[in-house]
Amino acid sequence: MFAVAAVLAALALALAWPVPVVLAKARWPRRMPGSALVLWQAIALAGGLSMIGSLLVFGLTPFAGDLPHAAEAFASDVLTGRLPADANFFQMFALAGTVLLGGHLLLNLVRTAWRAERQRRHHAALLRLLSDPVPERPGTRVIDHATPVAYCLPGAPRAVTVLSAGLLDLLSEDELAAVVAHERAHVSQHHHVLLVAFSAWRSALPWFPIATRAHEAVGLLVELLADDQARRTVSERNLSRAVARVALAAAADGDRPAGGAVPPAGAPAGVQPRSGEWADARLARLTGEATPVAPAFRLTVLACASALVVVPTLMLLGPAVR
Repeated sequence: MFAVAAVLAALALALAWPVPVVLAKARWPRRMPGSALVLWQAIALAGGLSMIGSLLVFGLTPFAGDLPHAAEAFASDVLTGRLPADANFFQMFALAGTVLLGGHLLLNLVRTAWRAERQRRHHAALLRLLSDPVPERPGTRVIDHATPVAYCLPGAPRAVTVLSAGLLDLLSEDELAAVVAHERAHVSQHHHVLLVAFSAWRSALPWFPIATRAHEAVGLLVELLADDQARRTVSERNLSRAVARVALAAAADGDRPAGGAVPPAGAPAGVQPRSGEWADARLARLTGEATPVAPAFRLTVLACASALVVVPTLMLLGPAVR
């Protein structure tokens, strides 16, 4: 049991710092954002599982030789009011830490999701007051603002696409259609749900710089995925021209969030777009020569993501999986 706890602790440490740092600096995720996004999710899930699992296994070491039987013995001992003679303070402290850390992460996830939903409803109510519908574009509303802005607000029964007057003045019809296709791709691919999870990770561990870095990396990846879906129905040229025009307008206006990047008012879980960097990355991908990704490399990334989740799970379950 102690060896399992040590291995899980080492894995948690690796997934908390060196692995995310290397992945955030790598360039290949921009070539295959879908696979990279799966890997980021696996890192977050496996990191939390390993962190909590290492504390739990270490705390239950005196009770049995594997986690399932140790948990059963611990529950029995607690009900009878006795503990093994070799149980020490550090192991009981680890069990208390398991409960506190697990509860903290879970409550932060619930709190972040609740706040995101409350913010969405409040924003939708403001839109009904401060924007006008576009008869020729069902599900689209226009706000009277000079800054070029476009975003899609998820909701029931349908999402609402919001455009600013400044964006309508800046872009041609074809470019505008490309921006709308990009924003609607965010909703159809449920990026707001994914970003809530990473926002919860960041708010749960505000002292953890890697949580912020992961949040930013995932934010760029979902932009690239939305571009990929948009260019199935619109011209890459129109999409890249729209991104370039809006980025230039944002730079001239003090680098405010602009079209093609979800603005804070409508962003799920407090996404703060880094429009200059993200626009450069998107333009490089839209206008550059696409370097084919070897299928073996893609499979390797997906295999690593699967292993990150499966290995700590099997280590925790022990004999229960045999």
